[in-house]
Amino acid sequence: MLQDQTSTQPADAGITAPADAAVADAANTAITSAAVPPGAEAMASGAHETNAAALQGMDFAHLASNLDYLGWTVLVTLVLMSLGSWIYIVINTMQNLRITGRMEKVMRTFWETTSAADAVRFMEEQPASEPFSKLALDCAGAAAHHQRNEGSRLVEALNRSEFIDRALRQAVARESSRLENGLTWLATTGSTAPFVGLLGTVWGIYHALIRIGASGEASIGAVAGPVGEALIMTALGLGVAIPAVLAYNFFNRSNHKINSRFDEFAHDLHDFFATGSRVEAVHMGKAGK
Repeated sequence: MLQDQTSTQPADAGITAPADAAVADAANTAITSAAVPPGAEAMASGAHETNAAALQGMDFAHLASNLDYLGWTVLVTLVLMSLGSWIYIVINTMQNLRITGRMEKVMRTFWETTSAADAVRFMEEQPASEPFSKLALDCAGAAAHHQRNEGSRLVEALNRSEFIDRALRQAVARESSRLENGLTWLATTGSTAPFVGLLGTVWGIYHALIRIGASGEASIGAVAGPVGEALIMTALGLGVAIPAVLAYNFFNRSNHKINSRFDEFAHDLHDFFATGSRVEAVHMGKAGK
């Protein structure tokens, strides 16, 4: 009897252990099936693919294919603003570098030339785009014109100093105006391009909301694509405005420095051609030391 009881216990344990494991697996399977409804994995995969497709549709090519007449007007306006700004930036940068690179040499050579006739001849040999030589030529021309008309009513109305001063003022105003050509375009582009882009954004969001309302869908795929495309217009507007504003500030500062040299050189020219002596020649020599 003892042997039978002893042999029966291991046999019962061996049979019970697999049965318990089977019951546990069945319970886990039931819990998993109850937690994940049928078709949930397929729905999650489909939603992920829809979101990915919506994000891939938020590009410029997709935006251009859905633009209407106002959207194209905004886009073309921004492109023209950008092209005009960059063309002016490149041309004016070369012009300012050319002027600042030659102005010291032109003024120094004029004052170091021993003969006034040789100095004027040197100015006549300068390129047409060199403004400082034009100031000297206008001043020399005004002095010569006043001298040729001595005894006339012109000389009686304006003395030599006043006549030369008037010619120099006109020359400085003319050359300063040439330096400022195009700055209005940069200022206009920098101030209006963000609002032009914002107009495209507002118009795009308006149409996106109409399409969303008509379709009856409010998912991320239906909202992100149209709204993201509309925001591209704002980014384009800022991309056009920022370089224009930076260039405007840079050229405004550069022109201010050149205009200051215009005034200084014009003052020296007036003293020289009105009095007949190089007043600033000694001053420049001291400054060089």
